[in-house]
Amino acid sequence: MGVKEYLTQVKEGQIDLEDFVAKTVEKSKKIQEKYSPFITINESINVKTLKKGKLFGLPISVKDNICTKGLKTTAGSKILHKYVPPFDSFVTRRVKEEGGVIIGKTTMDEFGHGTFNTNTPFEIPKNPWDTERSCGGSSGGSGCLTSACDFPHIALSESTGGSISCPASFTNTVGITPTYGGVSRWGLISYANSLDKIGTIGKTVEDASLLLSIISGHDKMDSTSLDVKEDDYTKYLVNDVKGMKIGIPKEYFGEGIDEGIKKIIWDNIKTLENLGATYEECSLSHTDVAVQTYYIIAMSETSTNLAKLCGLRYGLEKPIKDGEGFNEYFSKIRKEGFGQEAKRRIIMGTYARMAGYRDQFYLKAMKVRTLIIEDFKKAFKKYDVIVSPSMPILPPKFKEIEKLTPLQVYMLDILTNPPNLAGVPMISVPGGFSHGLPVGMHIIADHLQEKKMIQVAHTFEQNTDYHKKKLVMK
Repeated sequence: MGVKEYLTQVKEGQIDLEDFVAKTVEKSKKIQEKYSPFITINESINVKTLKKGKLFGLPISVKDNICTKGLKTTAGSKILHKYVPPFDSFVTRRVKEEGGVIIGKTTMDEFGHGTFNTNTPFEIPKNPWDTERSCGGSSGGSGCLTSACDFPHIALSESTGGSISCPASFTNTVGITPTYGGVSRWGLISYANSLDKIGTIGKTVEDASLLLSIISGHDKMDSTSLDVKEDDYTKYLVNDVKGMKIGIPKEYFGEGIDEGIKKIIWDNIKTLENLGATYEECSLSHTDVAVQTYYIIAMSETSTNLAKLCGLRYGLEKPIKDGEGFNEYFSKIRKEGFGQEAKRRIIMGTYARMAGYRDQFYLKAMKVRTLIIEDFKKAFKKYDVIVSPSMPILPPKFKEIEKLTPLQVYMLDILTNPPNLAGVPMISVPGGFSHGLPVGMHIIADHLQEKKMIQVAHTFEQNTDYHKKKLVMK
C-alpha cells in the first residue's frame, strides 16, 4: 500500500492504527536483523496521543543527527551514544503536529562524515539490492529502510555534500535536498552550518514531496531560515514537461563517470525529450575544483562545531583524575569518542583555519564557492533544470571500499558537492539499472525552484517503471 492510499484509509477509519503500528515496529526489527538501517527503534509509541493531521498514523524514520525529544540521538557517534534530547527539532515537531509516527532513528556516518555509511561505531547498513554493497552515505540508514520496508513510510534525512542523493541513488529511492534555508536546521546536530540541509527520502516523488511540504517554512529560531511563503509541493506533481529546457553539464559526464551510468542517463534525457522537453549541453566550469572547495569549507566548519563535544556538558564523560587539566581531559574524551574519519576532518579543518593558513585555504575556498554559485546562476538563466547522474559509480562492495584512500572517497562526491555548495535544490530519482544495481538520475533546479525539479521528476517517474521494481524481504 502506498502512502497516499494508506493515509486515506486511516482517515476513513479502515485501519486499526494500534495494530498497524505494532506490526510496523515488529517488521522494523526484522529489517534491522537483515539490513541494519536503525541505531534506535522506537518501541514506546502511543497512538492515542497522535494528532489527526496530514500525516496521521504514517511511519516516519528520522536520521540520527536530527533531535527527537525523549528518543536517543547519537549523530552516529560514540561520543553521543547516550544522548537523549529534551526537545524536538523544528522538523520533528512539525511531523508530530501532523500526526506522524516516529518509528526510529536511522544510522549514518559519524556526524555525516562519509560517502558509504561505513564510518560509524554502530552496525553498518547493508544495501537491500545486494547485502555485500553499501547503501551510500551519510544517510545510508534512511535509504536502506525506505528501500527495504514493505509498509508506508517516508524518511527525514539530511545532506551536507550529497548525503541524500547518494543513498537515494544506491537504493532506488527518491531523495529531495531542498534549497539551503528552505527547511529549518534548528535541532540538527550540525556537520557544516553553511552546507547542511534537512530533506526527505521516499519510495516515490509524491511521498518525498509530501514530507517536504510539512517540514518547509520559516523558523525564527534559525538565523539562516528563509522568510518565504510555505508551499504545498504535491501540487507540482504534474505529468508534463512540454517546453521545459534542460541543461546537460559536460563536466558531469566526463572522466571518472561509469560508462554504463552515462548511457542510462542519456537514454533518460532522450525520454524527457520525447515527452516534450528540449536539452542542450552546457558547462559548469568550476566543477573541477568543487570537491577541494567543499572539503576545505566543510572540514573547517565541522572542526568548530565539534569543539563543544568535550565531555563536560553532555555526551561521553569520564571521571576527572586528581590534578588532571582541561586539555588532558578534553583530549582523553575526544580520543575515545571520535572515530578515525571524524578526527581526520577535525584536524584538517583546524589546520585550514589556523593563522597563516586561513587566507591560503579557507577564505580562498569561500571565493571559489562564489564562482561555483555564479556557474549555476548563469545556467539557470537559460535552463529550467539541470540533469545528470546522481553518483559516478554503482553501489560498491564493502571490500572495495576498504581499498580506497580517503582522497579517492572524497572525489566520488564530484556530482553532488557542486549543487550543495551552491545551496540549490536537487532530487535523485530511480533512473534505471546497470548489472542489476540501481542508478539514480539527478535533477537540479535554481534556488527556491523545487516546483520545477519536482514536476520534471514526477513526469519522468510516471513515464517509466524503474521506481516500481520492488524488493521482497525473505
